[in-house]
Amino acid sequence: QVQLVESGGGLVQAGGSLRLSCAASGRTFSTYTMGWFRQAPGKEREFVAAITWSSGATYYADSEKGRFTISRDTAKNTVYLQMNNLKREDTAVYYCAVRLRSSIITKVNSYDYWGQGTQVTVSS
Repeated sequence: QVQLVESGGGLVQAGGSLRLSCAASGRTFSTYTMGWFRQAPGKEREFVAAITWSSGATYYADSEKGRFTISRDTAKNTVYLQMNNLKREDTAVYYCAVRLRSSIITKVNSYDYWGQGTQVTVSS
């Protein structure tokens, strides 16, 4: 079992920044991939970014490239999502997820464990 706890969400003005954290526990993570997804009201959950635990390779959705940065701290078993220049359309519940393989996949159903989500609201 893997437990994921997200934090760092909140209300921010457009153009502002937030850093989300996801603390993982329960298993070792040397061969895993960690991902961030988001779900806006009335929309499907979508991929935001992912990072492989062992090498730190990253991948981003096109709309987030240059604004968001995913990173991990292996000593703390924590993955981060730094979000800059936030836009109203970034408003969503953000979820952390673990894929029990080292390859980066963007599909929601390729991830095995999920956190409870953290709300990010961007105001104009």
